[in-house]
Amino acid sequence: MYVGNYKIAGQVVEINSIYNGIHKMCEKYKTIEPQEFSVSIYPEDITFEGEKSKAEDKKEGIKVRHFKEEYLETLGVYRKISELLIEKDILLFHGSAIAVEGQGYLFIAKSGTGKSTHTRLWRKLLGNSAVMINDDKPLLHITENEVTVYGTPWDGKHHLSNNIQVPLKGICFLNKDIQNHILRIDKIKAYPKLLQHSYHSLNLKNMKKTLLLIDLLVEKIRLYELGCNMELEAAKVSYEAMK
Repeated sequence: MYVGNYKIAGQVVEINSIYNGIHKMCEKYKTIEPQEFSVSIYPEDITFEGEKSKAEDKKEGIKVRHFKEEYLETLGVYRKISELLIEKDILLFHGSAIAVEGQGYLFIAKSGTGKSTHTRLWRKLLGNSAVMINDDKPLLHITENEVTVYGTPWDGKHHLSNNIQVPLKGICFLNKDIQNHILRIDKIKAYPKLLQHSYHSLNLKNMKKTLLLIDLLVEKIRLYELGCNMELEAAKVSYEAMK
């Protein structure tokens, strides 16, 4: 087994793995601080991730992909960490998060809609003042006082992330459109979208906690819906509205 301690979303986790790939992946998060909790991966965890991936591909009607066990192990690690973090009021979302002048913005959409493209346009528009937090699976710490967005090692195919944390200022749901337009939406409209793109626990207690966290999230954060194309103007429209 390979072993290492990593500080993710402010929590120190000991990772015990079969392969070394997960430790290379988490290198920027390595710490000498004592662990707060531990996760271990076994062959059955890797099998579970492989079967889950195949089932999702079949459901989407795409060619079934076959991943290496070392990659599937990274998914198993994050699944177990995500389960433990729910108890700490920290929730995984599938989206692209970016920071501008110390404030975080999270963009959420269906795969292929252009989340990564949109945050790339923000970086093009704003230059060095815009910093990627995480391009695929950021973590949100949701409390009564504020919501904090954290970078994580699970950062998508482009590997865009930084080990940083900032207060979250807004969440925006993207839809493809010819013209760029943005509007504020209410919590009733946003709630099912947030639930769809958050981590879904198979544990009933954790799923109930997830629902409570999303309840709190929609009360604390400004919510938007953006119809956008792939032009720089799309970033101008969303940034001017959300800042």
